[in-house]
Amino acid sequence: MDFPTDVSYTESHEWVRTSNSTEAVVGLTAYAQEQLKDVVFIELPKLGKKFRAKDPCATIESVKAAFDIYTPVSGEIIRVNNDLEDSPQLVNEDPYGKGWIFAIRIDVPGEIKALMTAGDYKTFCEKEES
Repeated sequence: MDFPTDVSYTESHEWVRTSNSTEAVVGLTAYAQEQLKDVVFIELPKLGKKFRAKDPCATIESVKAAFDIYTPVSGEIIRVNNDLEDSPQLVNEDPYGKGWIFAIRIDVPGEIKALMTAGDYKTFCEKEES
């Protein structure tokens, strides 16, 4: 299992990539999409909507079940990946690239520091499996 080191991770299996302290791109980890199997639908968050960290903001459905996607940090949704509406399988095919879900303007930059590193997330996933 690949755990990219250029992103941070949440316990609810979202990844977060920041290029600066004001904006983050969010997606679902490879571990999560493997558990889901074939993603068939994603309800994207609404542009301009504000969320607090750990709020549910979107829904992902697979052939197995439906799950909430949570905002890893507080802020406002500034972009969504509209490609997922026609091609939700991008989450399975390229979870850390073309399968990104939304971008958020970060209201509380310090919240990023509370997220897990790749090593921490790998350990977390191993504990979940045992």
